[in-house]
Amino acid sequence: MSTVAEPIAPGRVAELISREEAAFKAKRKRSDELWKKARTYIPRGVPSSFQDAAPQPVFADRGKGSRIWDVDGNEYVDFHNGFGVMVVGHAHPLIVEAISQRAAKGTHFAQPVEDDAIVAAELSKRFNQPQWRFTNSGTESTLDAVRLARGFTGRDRLVKIEASYHGHHDALLVSVEPPADKMGPADAPVSVPYSGGTPQAVVDLTTVVPFNDLAVLERTLDRHRGEVAAVIVEPVMMNTGIILPQPGYLDGVRDLAHKHGALLIFDEVKTGMTIASGGATERFGVTPDLIALAKALGGGVPCGAVGGRADVMGSIDAHKVVQIGTFNGNPLTMATARVTLTQILTPTAYAHFDALAETLQGGLQKVIDDHQLPFHPITLTARGCITYRKEPVRNYRDYLTIDKHYAYLSWLYQCNRGVLMAPGAEENWTLSVQHSEDDVLRYVRNFEEMARNLTA
Repeated sequence: MSTVAEPIAPGRVAELISREEAAFKAKRKRSDELWKKARTYIPRGVPSSFQDAAPQPVFADRGKGSRIWDVDGNEYVDFHNGFGVMVVGHAHPLIVEAISQRAAKGTHFAQPVEDDAIVAAELSKRFNQPQWRFTNSGTESTLDAVRLARGFTGRDRLVKIEASYHGHHDALLVSVEPPADKMGPADAPVSVPYSGGTPQAVVDLTTVVPFNDLAVLERTLDRHRGEVAAVIVEPVMMNTGIILPQPGYLDGVRDLAHKHGALLIFDEVKTGMTIASGGATERFGVTPDLIALAKALGGGVPCGAVGGRADVMGSIDAHKVVQIGTFNGNPLTMATARVTLTQILTPTAYAHFDALAETLQGGLQKVIDDHQLPFHPITLTARGCITYRKEPVRNYRDYLTIDKHYAYLSWLYQCNRGVLMAPGAEENWTLSVQHSEDDVLRYVRNFEEMARNLTA
């Protein structure tokens, strides 16, 4: 259902979408050709299903600084940044140098290298966790966090938040986008598999609760007393635009988990290094028992890490929990992670992000106020979004009241005017250290043009 009323005439959004889709397709014919060719050999014509977004995928060619170019020669300010990976920007000179030097010395040995401990020490300082192991993706990081929690506690059940995405392993591929007719009551959500191929026995071990609701969490933990290994939370939900934790919520989740002998896992794959130097852990002042990282950590190469309390991570030392992987601590990843953490994502970088966020917040709010639109912007350092609803969104069911046509129209407007956004109403933007004030003002100008056209 739409929350948008008076300023926008009925049918106006559909009219603008039709116009913008036609303009989009007219300038991306080479992408369309490549997509059709790829479908012969690749399901849906893309290597990850998230990339198959309406009206068609955009095939990238190259990137430099804050910009990327597609195969049709269209230039964009990159607000997508690889779903949050490219906080360093494209082809950052220090990253290029680190990759070149490491490649010349060898890219893989399946042996430890000096950079492993340097990166782990930096993560320990940022996230207040003494011990770390490395992985190759966010999926692997949350998978290992779950295994550690289960091995440490001797319990099997997990509690996750309705509509949080924690990667594509079976244990957490539950109730990611549950259909309204299957998700059950708000105070007792039903666990719904996100994909075929997920065994029901695995789904049954994952209990779902709403975000920002400690009362339901407490009842759930009471109902499964002695069964729950961990509560896993995105401290800021980022698979539904952006949903902020209410004051005291994260502290409450930690306290309830500990009261029931369970661990608290923060999935900081998206928030880590983007909303503060130490992610949500630093920003909200709540330290979990385990943290999963990926994306921004690696400076643009596949990466991941899981960190935690000494006694929990000691399960690996004790040979109680296995954490293995041929590419864990890959020297190329460790070289880029070291440079990213120690030379690029410095205090100066976070001051730059905050200044850009202030420009975006102020500019977008002025447009919304001037045109009396029932939307609101959210900015968190390098992350942000526009929520197409007047009131704050507290959880997934609030999010379902948003008319996603507005997000899709905004995506088309931005792409057609030189700003690439991540596809889908559930996504948000990521800035890089190489973005300028002019870059973010382009986004504001494009949004202002859309607002004028909507209310004309």
